[in-house]
Amino acid sequence: MSFKFVATASALALAANIASAETRTLRIQTHQAPESVSGKMVQDFVEQVNAMSGGALQIEMYYSSAVVASAETFSAAADGILDCDMTNGSYQTGKNAAFQFVSDTMGGYNTPLEWHAWVKFGGGKDIINQLYEQNGMHFVGTYLGGQESLNSTRPLAGIEDLKGFKFRSPPGMESEIFSALGATPIVMDFTEIFTSLETGIIDGADASTLANNVGLGIYDIAKHTTFPGFHSMSADHLACSTDVWNSLDDQQKAIINSAMDSLALKLMAMTLVNNGEALAALPEKGVTIYDWSPEDRATFRKAAIGRWDEWATRSPEAAGLVESHKAFLKRIGLSEN
Repeated sequence: MSFKFVATASALALAANIASAETRTLRIQTHQAPESVSGKMVQDFVEQVNAMSGGALQIEMYYSSAVVASAETFSAAADGILDCDMTNGSYQTGKNAAFQFVSDTMGGYNTPLEWHAWVKFGGGKDIINQLYEQNGMHFVGTYLGGQESLNSTRPLAGIEDLKGFKFRSPPGMESEIFSALGATPIVMDFTEIFTSLETGIIDGADASTLANNVGLGIYDIAKHTTFPGFHSMSADHLACSTDVWNSLDDQQKAIINSAMDSLALKLMAMTLVNNGEALAALPEKGVTIYDWSPEDRATFRKAAIGRWDEWATRSPEAAGLVESHKAFLKRIGLSEN
């Protein structure tokens, strides 16, 4: 066998290995629309993974839950229909109440940075993974913009204004918290908000962040809003099938982790800018903005944690996550309990 033949064969084998590495593709679904702020950040994530890997990792991203329903994405990834889930843990509360506390603690943290601090440095990632691994999934990371703002057709200056406040609410823990404070949550589809506000069926709504509410046109009807928000800060996640995650090499895992950190920072920064622009423009549209006092925020947090304790009785995993959050809130001075 000639040297030339051996060299050629070796080169072809090396090229085949490289080509094989370049074709590794992850199929991921997000519930975000590509034109939304979060959707655009997800697109950046896809491009960054591709660039950092030199094409060795490519992502087929399915937007707006194009493959399966949003609530089915987690199971679809665990079952191999998809590779990863980029939706929200709250869709899985039917599996285990603990999933509520990997998506939105309701009244717990003031800023997305505090949430990320719990995940990164408060033991959050490890305890989340204990839950996810039980379901055939690996928790990679999380991303969120910031607190949502309540909107209302009547003043909403503080905790006392919640009494008798009829508002659109998602089901679950949020409705329970607000009911305990004297409000009247009404569970309805997002699409019903505008008609219900116009007809007076509701006084207000829990919809989205300040900037998103502006984009939706809600403040054309509701001339009162809270900012900064205090009640809800929902965090989406990237979670991959455990088998898929374990099949990646260390470099590929590091690239995905780095791109997730970048996504999280970009979304926080962009939300800050968008909310700031909305905040500056709303008074000219006749909208009154209420920044709740520290005392009222503390009252809401106390009521929220009271519901946490009840949800903690629903599963051992929920109890563990609640204890983790409460310990970290105390550690960083947000709670005395």
